[in-house]
Amino acid sequence: MILFVGSEEKGHFIREVAKSYQWNAAFVHPKLDIFSQVQEILQYPDCKVIVYDVEQYVMNAQEIADEIRKIQLANNAVPVIYAPGYNPKSDLVMHLTYQGIKAYIFSDNLTEKKEELTADGPYVLYQPDGQIRVINVDKKGNIIDTTYTTLPQNFTLHVTDHKGRFPFDVKLHPVKRPGWNYPQADKVFVMSDPHGRLDCVISLLQGNHIIDKDYKWSFGKNHLMIIGDIFDRGKDVPQIFWLFYKLEEEAAKAGGHVSFMLGNHEPMVLANDLRYTKEKYKILAEKLKMKYPRLFGPDTELGRWLGTRNTMQMIGNDLYVHAGLGKDFYDKNLSIPTVNEEMSKGLFMTKKERKALSPLTAFLYGNSGPIWYRGLVRTDGKYNPLAKDSLEMIMDRYKAKHIIVGHTIFKDISTFYNGKVIGVNVDNKENREKKRGRAMLIENNQYFVVGDKGIQRQLE
Repeated sequence: MILFVGSEEKGHFIREVAKSYQWNAAFVHPKLDIFSQVQEILQYPDCKVIVYDVEQYVMNAQEIADEIRKIQLANNAVPVIYAPGYNPKSDLVMHLTYQGIKAYIFSDNLTEKKEELTADGPYVLYQPDGQIRVINVDKKGNIIDTTYTTLPQNFTLHVTDHKGRFPFDVKLHPVKRPGWNYPQADKVFVMSDPHGRLDCVISLLQGNHIIDKDYKWSFGKNHLMIIGDIFDRGKDVPQIFWLFYKLEEEAAKAGGHVSFMLGNHEPMVLANDLRYTKEKYKILAEKLKMKYPRLFGPDTELGRWLGTRNTMQMIGNDLYVHAGLGKDFYDKNLSIPTVNEEMSKGLFMTKKERKALSPLTAFLYGNSGPIWYRGLVRTDGKYNPLAKDSLEMIMDRYKAKHIIVGHTIFKDISTFYNGKVIGVNVDNKENREKKRGRAMLIENNQYFVVGDKGIQRQLE
């Protein structure tokens, strides 16, 4: 038997390979986290070969490699890595090779068809000569590329998802770094890792009365918090950025707040690490004769906005950070504003440039930094899990009663350290379909798990 860990669409060629050996073929449904696939993989003890589509995972390279090696030791099947979006010299390939895994498929010619352009953008690029270039893709895949000497009065961007659904308009507004310390609002709505799925975002926000039927702010003086990772996975990346950009302005006018914080995928893409990026975006960049990160560079409207986003933020007594904070971070004795400023300095740099900028920048963008560290929610030794006394020291330093994180995927909203750490990242598509928790609502000092139809239960 040959087992393909990923979608049947991407692994269609496995059936032909299996047939040539007179074997059976089987598939394990794709997940963002390999840990959630292990039990299903091990249900096939007789498989000879396991092909892993590593493009599906939202994890760092070492985690993926370590888990694939563990599975190999458990079932003795030969692992083959399907990685058409990866450079053979990438960190993941290096980690896999170190584990003794040597079989790879780097070609994308095995897929049934090349992905085509779908509705996308808009992208607003500020040119060196002062002109403004606006790029859209309509739902038929046509690129509309317009350059303005000056933008017309009341200039408006029209946005839809990749299928032409969920239309809303956006007006450009001044961008600046949000505050890092906000008072507790009557209600705080917390979500994480939208990853290019506008339909999932709209469903969640409308179902919880954050936005109305016209996609406008309806949450009054309350606070919406998004803990990073809009890039990658889905086909509506700029659209989600524009939605939060728009809601930020609408919320401010109503006395409320919208906070989008940096995840690990924002700096990945901006450093041209496109291993999880949909093919449509690479095709668009190729047609425009530019690298994809150029569409979000510091001389673009969305780039200017991203360049002012925080990495750490307080709302009341709650500390928000994408992945987590460990003992190494504590030992740096960093203030929250310092972290936010340093992360912004390196945001548009390559990995090599970040290392060259300063040891602090290299640390913050590394595995022990706030956008990658998993030791608050993972107990395996390789994650350097945080001791309880160290957690208390971190919480005391930042005067926090809870640390709320995204990044690491769970089946539902989860708590750790007797409720002091809360993980809010889930597989949004799957949890929406299965009507599980997808976000958290804080109201009257109570913490609730919410789904697409509102409150499900009190968080324990």
